[in-house]
Amino acid sequence: MTHSNDQNFFHAERTLADEIRDGHKAMSDLWQGLSTFGHLRNCVTVYGSARFKEDHPYYILARSMGKALAENGFTVMTGGGPGIMEAANRGAKEGGGLSLGCNIKLPFEQKLNPYVDEKIEFEFFFTRKVILRKNSVAYVLMPGGFGTMDEIFEVFTLLQTGKLPMRPVICMGTKYWKHLGSFLRETMIEAGTISTTDLDLALVTDDTNEAIQYIKRKLPQAVVEKEEYADIY
Repeated sequence: MTHSNDQNFFHAERTLADEIRDGHKAMSDLWQGLSTFGHLRNCVTVYGSARFKEDHPYYILARSMGKALAENGFTVMTGGGPGIMEAANRGAKEGGGLSLGCNIKLPFEQKLNPYVDEKIEFEFFFTRKVILRKNSVAYVLMPGGFGTMDEIFEVFTLLQTGKLPMRPVICMGTKYWKHLGSFLRETMIEAGTISTTDLDLALVTDDTNEAIQYIKRKLPQAVVEKEEYADIY
């Protein structure tokens, strides 16, 4: 059985040589992301499932959002794969904007979509996630599976704890997020595990114009805080 670098990294039986080797690999992953995309100041990351085909409503919505972002001067960054990622990159190209992809090397090989202008291929999921969110001024969260949920809740956790400068977050696909919203309100808030103010961390909408205006309205604050934290992040 072929193991991914992530799986090898978390294996229990490792030597110091293993740790040093993979530590260098992780730093190499981070450095290529920092050096390649470190100059970006107007990037929006779009997260979402790799499984939706181009005739699916969520693919169409992500494509429209990617185009709207590009037409409003934003660079679009995704995980570089198919589905929602492809849709957002495709829309960015159609809108005349820059389209970026942070692809991941997998045993079954996630194929890079053809709408990416500049790409990076990562060895590790955790380093890829850092670069996907590091220099972006906003995040668009589309419907997705375990990987997307992991990325979404990590963004919320970092915003909630102040580890990530406050940046606008938009959840698109209102029908998809309906039951999650109910769980947040009726279970987590009721149990006291999150605060009611945590619901203000994101806008939920299917309207691309509303999403763009929300980003623009929040952006000055996001940019100021980004510069303030520049020495840390």
